[in-house]
Amino acid sequence: MRLVPILFLLPALIGAQSSPPATDPTLSYRGFFLAAPYADFLTRARTLALPGANGSVVVCNTSRRTAQLMECGLSIRDPADSAELYLAAYVLEGTVAFLSFGDSGSAPLVEAARRDLVARFGPPRGSRADMWEWGTANEHVRLTWRGRGDARWIYIALWDDTVMNRIARYAHRRAP
Repeated sequence: MRLVPILFLLPALIGAQSSPPATDPTLSYRGFFLAAPYADFLTRARTLALPGANGSVVVCNTSRRTAQLMECGLSIRDPADSAELYLAAYVLEGTVAFLSFGDSGSAPLVEAARRDLVARFGPPRGSRADMWEWGTANEHVRLTWRGRGDARWIYIALWDDTVMNRIARYAHRRAP
């Protein structure tokens, strides 16, 4: 009978150990936040998942070096504008460190993405051929695009340097 109270506490203890406190999530795109807990990312991703061959499944692969780093991906549809995007995320220590939204189409797709990001984040702070960038000292948003003929591929990436810098803990360098 002493075991019964412990069994009720087990889910709370496991949850408390799996996700360290995140930094304040300030930068977001399409309802996904940088530095958000993995559970929040999963909830939002499953809500927007497109049904496909695997159903509405978020596929996550754990790093070969550490279980503390995962790469997750799925196709989503944003109900705000019906955009279909491929969403990829890097989750480090239970916290979203990097988000990427990919899409393909024609030249107007690039212009629509530019307008959308300027409306959300203001004028870009940096640009060069095939790239615009927004953000702060630690959080970044980058739009990149490529094209061939009439086809265009865009990627909107968000990352948090504060979280990404923790990857160094798991990157073991070989001795010279």
